[in-house]
This record gives sequence, C-alpha cells and structure tokens, in this order.
Amino acid sequence: MVTLLGGIVGYAKVKSLPPLVIGLVFGLTLVGAGILLFCGHTNTIKIGLLLGLLATALLSGLFIPKVMMNRAAPHVIAMAVLSGIGMALTLIAFAGK
Repeated sequence: MVTLLGGIVGYAKVKSLPPLVIGLVFGLTLVGAGILLFCGHTNTIKIGLLLGLLATALLSGLFIPKVMMNRAAPHVIAMAVLSGIGMALTLIAFAGK
C-alpha cells in the first residue's frame, strides 16, 4: 500500500494522474502477489514470488536512480529503500523455494 500512498503524494504534488495510476497498479500487483503467496500451493507460491519480484524490480528501477542522482524528495527516498528491501526479501524467499 506504500506504492499507492506514493502515487497519491505524486498526484497531490504535480496534479497529474499517471503517479496515481502507477501507484494503484503496483499496489494491486503486490497485493495479488501476497494473496498468491498465502494460497499455500507450490505453483501459486512461485508465481506470487515472481510477480512480487517483477514489481519490486520495476519499482527499484524507477526510484533508485532518482535517489542516486540527488533529485529525490523524501517520499522517493522511502520508496527506493522499501522497494530495495522488498526485492532483497523476495529474492531470499525465492531462493528458499
């Protein structure tokens, strides 16, 4: 839900619809990945991990370069850190399956 919150902040800041839509899409994607993880079947767990890995990799690709170029607002820094942590945890979980 952090992605949706980031989209709301982006929408409020620039009055543009794309940040809100992107936040909603990524938020729903990550919720869907979480639901698949809790189904408990081996195949759905793998699909959920792959979906979560894809979403967090894309989020990291969006936010980490902005932070590294020193053009980051506080919410962008938070999104970069959280997406990096999410990607690392997803990779660890995927390696264990």
